[in-house]
Amino acid sequence: MMKKNRKKGLLYIISAVILLGVIIWVFLPSPVEVDLQRAQKGPLMVTVDEEGETRAKDRFIVASPVAGRLTRIRLKEGDPVGFNQSIAVIHPLPLGRRESTEIRARLQAAEALHRETEVLIEQTRINVEKSRRERQRMEQLQKNGLATQQEMEFSRDAEKLRNEELRAVQMKAQAAAFEVKAIQAGLLALEEVKGEPQTIAVRSPVSGRVLKVLEKNEQVVAPGTPLLVLGNPSQLEVVIDLLTTEAVKVKPGHTVLLDNWGGNQPLEARVRLVEPWGFTKVSALGVEEKRVNVIADFVDPPASLGDGFRVEARIVIWKGEEVLKIPASALFRIGQNWAVFVNQEGRARRRVVEVGRQGTFEAEIVKGLKEGEEVFLHPSNQIKDGLRIVKRK
Repeated sequence: MMKKNRKKGLLYIISAVILLGVIIWVFLPSPVEVDLQRAQKGPLMVTVDEEGETRAKDRFIVASPVAGRLTRIRLKEGDPVGFNQSIAVIHPLPLGRRESTEIRARLQAAEALHRETEVLIEQTRINVEKSRRERQRMEQLQKNGLATQQEMEFSRDAEKLRNEELRAVQMKAQAAAFEVKAIQAGLLALEEVKGEPQTIAVRSPVSGRVLKVLEKNEQVVAPGTPLLVLGNPSQLEVVIDLLTTEAVKVKPGHTVLLDNWGGNQPLEARVRLVEPWGFTKVSALGVEEKRVNVIADFVDPPASLGDGFRVEARIVIWKGEEVLKIPASALFRIGQNWAVFVNQEGRARRRVVEVGRQGTFEAEIVKGLKEGEEVFLHPSNQIKDGLRIVKRK
């Protein structure tokens, strides 16, 4: 009889435990579905992203040298022009004392600009020679195993950029010299006018194409009125205006990746210049921002791009190859520290981490995570330490 009672009591206990387990299982919160991704090693790029615009490298605005009646300009956008070709005709107005003074002042300014470009040519030639010697030194170091391939390529790119700068300055010097001659010719023609109507031919300072006709119709123009924009659309550069706080991170030689230009693959460029002056620009939200232009040269520009085309630029300011990284969307703040939620045997565990470099979509983890550990993507407010979780399929 006692054995039967013991068996009954044991049966009741087992039933109660099972019932209690069922109740606990029913009333426990269900595991939360989350998106997980493993921390892994791989390449990481830190970029500064902004929209940019293509621009002909050597753009020249041709202006009227004198006041007069401009005849209709027959050239159209895209038309080729040769050096010293007549591109517009002006019938000058009688020259007064004020106009004569203005033209002579413009002549002095043009002569000063020409002298400045001549000095820049000499300075740029010195920089070209320095970059050539640096490239030769790197070649020798690489042969002896004391320099990396990346350092070698950087020195070659630097020499190429200095040569491009020299070519650009030489073109500007040529245009400045031509501007001096054009103003001198216009002044001479005006001084020779004695009641007889004469014409002055405005000539092209370079060989290239017409990028834009600014004054198409016949009209009276003042001295210095812009008439046409000339350039070579096959020799392009990229202009990217950045916030000054971002521009200080960019250096000449940095790689620029250009997306959403119309092709399937990103284009590559190199930063040539971070302009030393800033300007104020009003954002779409009406906020005044201090910005600065960054100029980059194409490594291999496609023929389909022209002057004034929009691109999306990513300037690579740092690059690592074997970096422990996670998606930036996994990070959140706890006071002054960064933290993540880690999957530990089906439960969420909050962990403070030390973050290194941060890219647009990924971040370097210096301390706090190991390769292969799973972190939560976009952790919501309902995620708590110790919460049961299940990976979303």
